[in-house]
Amino acid sequence: MRDIIELYRGVIIQIATPYSTGTGFYLKEPNVIVTNDHVVRDNRKVVVDGEKIQKQLVKVIFSDPKHDLAFLEAPEVHEMPAVDLGVGREIEVKAGDPVLAIGHPFGLKFISTQGIISNTLHEQNDLNYWLHDAALNPGNSGGPLVNSDGHVIGVNTFIVKDGNTIGFALPVPYLQESIQEFQKQQGEIVVRCHACSNLVTEETIDNGYCPHCGAKVHLPSSSEEYEPVGVAKTIEAMIAEAGHDVELSRRGPNNWEIHEGSARINIAYYEKTGLITGDAYLCLLPKQNIGPLYQYLLLQNYQIEGLNFSIKDQDIILSLLIYDRYLNVETGLHLFKRLFEKADYYDNVLVEEYGALWKYEEENEEELDKS
Repeated sequence: MRDIIELYRGVIIQIATPYSTGTGFYLKEPNVIVTNDHVVRDNRKVVVDGEKIQKQLVKVIFSDPKHDLAFLEAPEVHEMPAVDLGVGREIEVKAGDPVLAIGHPFGLKFISTQGIISNTLHEQNDLNYWLHDAALNPGNSGGPLVNSDGHVIGVNTFIVKDGNTIGFALPVPYLQESIQEFQKQQGEIVVRCHACSNLVTEETIDNGYCPHCGAKVHLPSSSEEYEPVGVAKTIEAMIAEAGHDVELSRRGPNNWEIHEGSARINIAYYEKTGLITGDAYLCLLPKQNIGPLYQYLLLQNYQIEGLNFSIKDQDIILSLLIYDRYLNVETGLHLFKRLFEKADYYDNVLVEEYGALWKYEEENEEELDKS
């Protein structure tokens, strides 16, 4: 399984929109990124990031609400490897087969969980699903279910609430059929009609309705551009004024991620409490001789106005808290610019002078699997 996990590091894609986050995976032959439709629904473009690609915006080019599938355009420049679909007479999925579920739950960089197929005959909404017990969490949606030979046998789609890790994966024959039909459209943006299953393009759509059966359909290209309102609009104006790409910073509802030098800052707005947080995850505690580092952090907490150091598990975090009633672009820009600058400064100091460990380099090297 270890070799399979390493191969899939190169094809697993993090997906973020203003509304949700999820997982996708790259398929070389159709040259698309596969994910769930519910991950990217109502978006013309989404943010993708991965080990073999730079963070960027790509178009949603295929939407299939019936099978909960969507395809994204692949980046023009990438080094993503090829993986195979588990189709053909020689590949049979049976109860008890070992499987891996791979994705980015909770925004983590790469998680694989091992389980077994528990049922191959579960029918729901006129579709058959593979049931398995490989742990799935929010953010896994759209990731691949992989067999012991490294073939994609399904697309992880949803879990049963309070179902003790019962996961549902759309079997790969549905995916293969959608790929074949999509390829016939020769690069057009396409939606599958949920009523009659015919594909509808920008040229064939009839004023928002399927020309075959009259059902209302929604092309990805007809989605309205996202426009933030209220506090989210102020935060995004502040991010833009600070010189960062707002669209690339979005990571789900009221969440943003900023890269400032070697630091990464997560901004979140909690509407119920009115609290806005900026958390810069700087680096990890050293494995030994942490006393001088603790003393340095405590001293800095007395000296840096408006910011605060804390430690969560092994993470060293520099944070900013502000309530929405005190926020405007001018005050927010001043406070968050200070956080961005100090984050980029302090992570270097902590690593070079106090032996802290680079957080993101270590994540790339660490084996984050449960196999």
